[in-house]
Amino acid sequence: MKKVLVALLALMLIASSTLAACTIFAVGKDASVDGTTMISHTCDSTSDDLRVWLIPSMEAGTQRDIVLNGRAGADYSQFPEVKDYGPGAMVLANYTFEEDSHQYIHGMYSFMNDAGLAMGESTCSYDRNSEQGQKLREVWDRYEGIMDCYMLQDLALETCSTAREAVEFMGSMIDQYGWNGAAECINITDGNETWVLEAYGGNIWVAVRVPDDAVFVAANRARINHIDFEDSENYLYHEGIVDFAIENGLWDGEGDFIPCKIFAPNPTRTYSTRREWVAMMSLDPSLNLDPYETNPDENWPLFVVPQEKVSVDTIHKLSSNYYQGTEFDVTKRVEAGPFGNPLNPRFESDARTINSYRCTYIQIASVDASLPESVRCLTYFGWGAPDSTYLTPIWASQNELPDHFGQGLRTEPYNEDSGWWVASLVQQTATINYQDAIQTIHAERDGKMAAQYVSTKAIQQAAARLVEEGKEDLAIDLLTTYSCAQAESWHEEWKDLADQLISTYMHGNKNMSSPSVPEWWTAAVQAGDAAIKNL
Repeated sequence: MKKVLVALLALMLIASSTLAACTIFAVGKDASVDGTTMISHTCDSTSDDLRVWLIPSMEAGTQRDIVLNGRAGADYSQFPEVKDYGPGAMVLANYTFEEDSHQYIHGMYSFMNDAGLAMGESTCSYDRNSEQGQKLREVWDRYEGIMDCYMLQDLALETCSTAREAVEFMGSMIDQYGWNGAAECINITDGNETWVLEAYGGNIWVAVRVPDDAVFVAANRARINHIDFEDSENYLYHEGIVDFAIENGLWDGEGDFIPCKIFAPNPTRTYSTRREWVAMMSLDPSLNLDPYETNPDENWPLFVVPQEKVSVDTIHKLSSNYYQGTEFDVTKRVEAGPFGNPLNPRFESDARTINSYRCTYIQIASVDASLPESVRCLTYFGWGAPDSTYLTPIWASQNELPDHFGQGLRTEPYNEDSGWWVASLVQQTATINYQDAIQTIHAERDGKMAAQYVSTKAIQQAAARLVEEGKEDLAIDLLTTYSCAQAESWHEEWKDLADQLISTYMHGNKNMSSPSVPEWWTAAVQAGDAAIKNL
């Protein structure tokens, strides 16, 4: 029976269409509870590679390939000795390291290096049917860049140590090589500064620094709505951005220069704005934002100063949101079934939630600039929908990752040695009776995670003392041992949890007893049946 369940799981995961779907947060150091900066990324897709590796440092003078579309089934487990970029990848140029490169964590979108530089991304669509969108289609079709987001993040993490340095480097790469693919919103932090960079097309990009006391959120929509051309401390951009807009008929030179409106307009797409609305309102309810807003680029703030300081747990909970407590709570819809399943793929089209059934992984970087670089480079990582997964700490400096990080593919059979497959089995089984099962999952998870936040801080302090004593190798050994032990413990517990959920909710029952169905749901289904019969 377990084989049948996992086979159905595989079919459901693979059959769904791939859409741009990531949600990101960026947190300034004075907005957090502990003075760390944070960025997060829910990598939402039905096709993204689920494996995670450590890419080692490369010596100065080493030449590395610039690859377009180098993520389709590519195996980076032996990189750079073995260069398997996957089917359809194209090597289009080369880059030579002027200094030794950084070791970094490589995923579908690489996200942390051993200097404590972290980043994520959210792919941004634009309304191609609008007048501005039609102009943009013609403009971007004239440009053939070779730099995609995957490659840009790899290069930045290999080369840079600070967020500002990364923004300047990434901008220079877009200037030199041109952008390839959809627009992207990239959140970047280093423990001191936090930035957001948007790349639109051609050589056009802009970046803004997140205020230290603020939080930024983006959900598949370009959001940078202002450039102060006199403030190079907080704004960076392509030098010819204004001339480009005027020369290509994208801006008439009158009124405010609003990059997101000019280069990637999509203001009324509730697929994106509703997620941003619920996140910002959760952080500061006094904003009283309109969830039906049709001009958020001008009427919504770019940044939010949270009423309460933000923690990793805060970002995890925001990433787990499905509009609970609001009029848009998807668990109250008929499509959620009698037991309030928020992971119905149907919701993706008209009620997209931050917590998504097709989340490949969530990563939340928490960077403490007061610690040595090899100790500050901490990310909390988990596979699957945030509400039903755990977070485990990993450092970009550690000697190795557990085997289950690099195991499994979506197109292969279920693999209990793969972190993603096991987390996905727990997630999918929970949808049988979500509101009941999620209580079991949270009971298994939340206490351990709360204790883990405390122990992780203690381990960092111990490692920092070793570095200060000149024992960095021992510090990294300590971080590696702790990280691998935590990750392996979670993996084993989640395998046991999957077995428990399968037996508990077999055949849609609970412990082989039929659960009661809410009257409102039965009435709604009967009303729908009656309406169909009367057609």
